[in-house]
Amino acid sequence: MCNEYSNTFIMQGDAMNELEKCMAGQYYDCHDPIFLEFKTRARELLKTYHALTYEQKEEKESILKQLFANTGSNVSVGTPFICDYGRNISIGNNVSINMNCTFVDCNQITIGNHVLIASNVQLYTATHPIELSERLTPDWNDDSEQYFCRTYALPIIIEDCCWLGGGVIVLPGVTIGKGSVIGAGSVVTKDIPPNSLAVGNPCRVIRSINA
Repeated sequence: MCNEYSNTFIMQGDAMNELEKCMAGQYYDCHDPIFLEFKTRARELLKTYHALTYEQKEEKESILKQLFANTGSNVSVGTPFICDYGRNISIGNNVSINMNCTFVDCNQITIGNHVLIASNVQLYTATHPIELSERLTPDWNDDSEQYFCRTYALPIIIEDCCWLGGGVIVLPGVTIGKGSVIGAGSVVTKDIPPNSLAVGNPCRVIRSINA
């Protein structure tokens, strides 16, 4: 779970630019121009994607290949679909993402092969410190160019042959192991081992699944 990461692992690197800090899991300025550029491009591509009809599969595939870092074969993404940048999303072969999903891809989201993602699934890589003294930007004021709170992002990995039920929420830094099934409405706060059926809030393994 993102909130269980010790802040000793989130040290500012003054020599790094904001994108490098973000991808390293460090505090970063989410309003830096580079991220606004990423968002603008993603919004334009998604606007075009949402205007396409169900039958325009070739056109949809072309947009997804522009939007995502990697897109395998036989990938279906239902509409509406929302993501922050798109560029941090990698999807394998034979993947179905149903309608109304939200991928906050401030850090990498990696989805393997033969994965089913039901409607209303939310994948969140971005987060903030729990403690208020750590969450608020030091010495911030109304005239500051910095954002008032600290943000960092951790990658999410959905391994091969997983199935995420409707309304599942996956928090930053989580890996869901190969072949696992996450029950509808679950909130996944910690890694799930391979070949597991896991449900609940917080999500817990209730039994193993035959590989």
